Amino acid sequence: MTVDFHTHIFPEKIAAKTIMQLENRAHIRAFADGTEQGLVNSMEITGVDLSVVLPVVTRPEQFLSVNKFAAQLNEKYRDKKTRLWSFGGIHPDSPDYKGELRAVRDMGLLGIKLHPDYQDTYFDDMKYMRILDYASELGLVVSVHAGVDVGFPDNVRCTPRQIRRVVDEVAPENLVLAHYGGFAMWEEVEELLAGKNVFLDTSFTAGYIGEEIFLRILEKHGADRILFATDSPWSGQKESLAHLKSLAIGEKALDKILGQNARRLIGQAFPELPDKEEKYVG
Repeated sequence: MTVDFHTHIFPEKIAAKTIMQLENRAHIRAFADGTEQGLVNSMEITGVDLSVVLPVVTRPEQFLSVNKFAAQLNEKYRDKKTRLWSFGGIHPDSPDYKGELRAVRDMGLLGIKLHPDYQDTYFDDMKYMRILDYASELGLVVSVHAGVDVGFPDNVRCTPRQIRRVVDEVAPENLVLAHYGGFAMWEEVEELLAGKNVFLDTSFTAGYIGEEIFLRILEKHGADRILFATDSPWSGQKESLAHLKSLAIGEKALDKILGQNARRLIGQAFPELPDKEEKYVG
C-alpha cells in the first residue's frame, strides 16, 4: 500500500481562486487543480491508495468549519478503495486550545496540521509548545510545515534549530516534520534533527533536494521514521513517487517509507489494521 502523507484540497467553490492566489504568491505552478476529485484522479493514475489531507486553520474562528469539513471527508471515504483521510487543524491563538484539541480527537480526526508561516507564529513559541504537549497527551499526530516556505522566503518561522529546541523541551510524540525536516535547510536537518524522535515526510523535495544529502539524512535518521509525501497539488504524486524510486534506497527501506510507517502511525485510517491501542509510538 502506498500512502501520501501530505496533501491539500480546497472546497470546490474556492479551489480555483485559492490555487491562483497561492501560485502568484509563491511563483510556482500547481500540478493539480486543488479539488477533491483532482486528488482522487491523481491517486488512481499514480497508484496511491491513501492520501492524508492537511487543512490549515489560518484564523481561530475557522476552527469549526475546517474540522467539520475534515470529519465529513473522512466519513465519505471510509469504505472506499481509493481513500482520502483528513487531519484536523488548530490555530495557535485558539482561546481554548485544550478544548479544541479534545474536539479534534472526539471527531475521530487522528492528527492536526500546523503551519507557522500561515499562522504567523514561530514554531518555538509557547503557544505551539503547549499545543504539542497536549496533542501528545491525547495521542494526536502533529504535522508541521518545516523550513522555508516559498511564499514567505524572507522570514522562516520553523527552522531546524527552533524544532530542535521544541523537541528537547517538549519531547512531543508523533511529530511529523514536512519537507524532509526543513525545506532548503537540509544541512541543518542533518546536523540537528536526524536521529531524533521525529518523523520526516518527503513532501516538496523532488527536484529540490540533492540525492547525496537525502541519503545521508536517511542513513542517520533511519527508514522507520520517513514518510512518503508530496504536498499535492504543489508537487505531482506521479513525479514525486518516481523521484523517490530513482534514489539508491533499498527495497525494504522503500516499503517502509511508502506505506508501512504510515500504517503504523495512523492505523485507524486503515480498517483492516488494529485499533489505536496498537499504534506505533516511537
